[in-house]
Amino acid sequence: MFGTIPYTTDDYQQLELKLQQQRDPLQRLLLIDQLTARYVFTNIHRAKVLLQEQERILQDYDYPDYRLNYHLNLANIENQLYHFSSAEQHFQVAIDMLEERGTFKQQAEALIDYTGTLINMERMDEATEMLERANRQLKHYPERGLAARVICREGFVHLHYADYSRAIELLLEADKLINTLDRPLDLKDYYFLTLIHSGLGKIYERNDEHEKSVDAYRKVVRMCESMQMRTRLAWHYLNVGNGYLAMSDLASAREYFNKAINIGDDTSERAKASAYANLGFCYYEEERYEEALEYFARAESIYQSISADDYYNLSVIESWRGRLYAELDKKEEALEHFVLAYGYASAGEDYRQLSTISKDIASFYAEQEDFRSAYEYQLLYNRFSEQYTEQVNKRKQVELDVKYEASKKKQEAELLQLQATRLQLKALRAQMNPHFMYNALNSIQNFITSHDVSAAAKYLAKFALLMRQSLEYSDMEIISLEKEVQFLEDYLYINKNLRFEDRMTYEITLDDEIEEDILGVPTMIVQPYVENAIEHGLRSKKNGKVSVHYTLYDEDTILCVVEDNGIGREKARQFRLQDSRYQNHRSRGTRITEQRLQILYSGKGKSGLVTTIDLKDEKTGESLGTRVEIKIPIMEIQLK
Repeated sequence: MFGTIPYTTDDYQQLELKLQQQRDPLQRLLLIDQLTARYVFTNIHRAKVLLQEQERILQDYDYPDYRLNYHLNLANIENQLYHFSSAEQHFQVAIDMLEERGTFKQQAEALIDYTGTLINMERMDEATEMLERANRQLKHYPERGLAARVICREGFVHLHYADYSRAIELLLEADKLINTLDRPLDLKDYYFLTLIHSGLGKIYERNDEHEKSVDAYRKVVRMCESMQMRTRLAWHYLNVGNGYLAMSDLASAREYFNKAINIGDDTSERAKASAYANLGFCYYEEERYEEALEYFARAESIYQSISADDYYNLSVIESWRGRLYAELDKKEEALEHFVLAYGYASAGEDYRQLSTISKDIASFYAEQEDFRSAYEYQLLYNRFSEQYTEQVNKRKQVELDVKYEASKKKQEAELLQLQATRLQLKALRAQMNPHFMYNALNSIQNFITSHDVSAAAKYLAKFALLMRQSLEYSDMEIISLEKEVQFLEDYLYINKNLRFEDRMTYEITLDDEIEEDILGVPTMIVQPYVENAIEHGLRSKKNGKVSVHYTLYDEDTILCVVEDNGIGREKARQFRLQDSRYQNHRSRGTRITEQRLQILYSGKGKSGLVTTIDLKDEKTGESLGTRVEIKIPIMEIQLK
């Protein structure tokens, strides 16, 4: 039903047996690492015990990979235990380690997991920033499974802001991506599937679509039971029970509340407390008052042990007790619990709960024919109802503001992209000025007239390829760095052999850390600067040289340095004044390219996108050439 089960009970038992028999600390470290990766989703308590031993071993042995996994696994465990500050600390240590030595895939996965903790801490701006960072890593390492996890997290951000339509859209997209992966699903894939359907269940629940909500939550339950993922199973049982309770199916609700209580997962004490309370409410509805009071007491005890200021849940339990005693016509006990409920709700400034309790107390006094007191609490009910409505409206306004800002940013991004595309076409039209094309074709013609057919054919093929690339790339916004470099190679080759007749040399180099075949860049950003170096720097030189070097500037930027040993900008400026053919050359090519870069980097805080440096002899002040530094954004190659 859910595909191949990634790990069976036998797998765990075999690994545990090997661990039990192993005495060598390094071999134990390996086995602990393998077991912990599985127990993170299936047995948190055992995972924590193993991690404690792993930490002791790592104090004596320096193994960075195991140290990294230690922090990542502990971060995920602490997150599931609701120890969010501790989880964040371990995520930050792990991410720092990955920035020094991790792969793009590892960095993206850690950022996606850290986003889950930020969402749990309701730090949505930071969560969004982490997802953007993860997406940048995925540009270097496109992987559908990780892309699905990013989309899932984005869905939960929209769920937080009550943007339900967009949240559903994203969660369903993530579900489809995971279920169509061309590899067997692992435990973490199934974990994200449970998140996806829990999110869908929550949306249906808030929209009062209780049947859909129950179906979604039951799907999560079946998945968890099948995969032995018991960490959050108590919560999932509780969610199903709440759905049935909303549908007044008390028998089914009680079944799932009992499952939540009996699962034996000590990490979900709050889920158990809620299950006890809701089970008590079921018995209250069935007029089984003694059993109801028993379960209310159990729920209250757990809530108090977790946190004495859990005002909402304690208020709900006291209000249910008040109703129950009112049903039994025990007036003093009923009023006592209503007052307690009112006090808890007041402490929590919960206007919704205060309005509900005020209405219950008003009804209670009306039954006692104490109409003055009933009237006073009816007025309180009206006041708190208005305050709650105002509170809801303010929250909706905030949610609308968030949606508006997100829509506005999207429209701005689309407009900037359109502007960038228009400038791209202008830049491509301005590239390879007519003098280059005329001189190249004229040189080929000379080979033909001098009967050097072989050379003519070779250079004509090179020139034709360059023209074809220019036309082909004019229809593309992004190409691989590999293609960009090859285009420059062909362009410089023709300049060297046809125009300058070996009076110039060139070189193109890339740092070893750059993977040019998978990195995407805007089409033909560098060529105008290379052309500028040739036309203005080397045109009158007999031994000119152009060098182009690419290096990683940061995780989303390539730094390209174009350097020539030409006459320098001052002399070039004098030549332009004397020769009208070159007066407008720079304004047509490099100026448009700089505008493209400004648009592509809009809102990203990058400055100094293009820096031009005059190279001079320190002693004589004589010009040694020009150096241009260009910051090029790394972009995602559109896979077909």
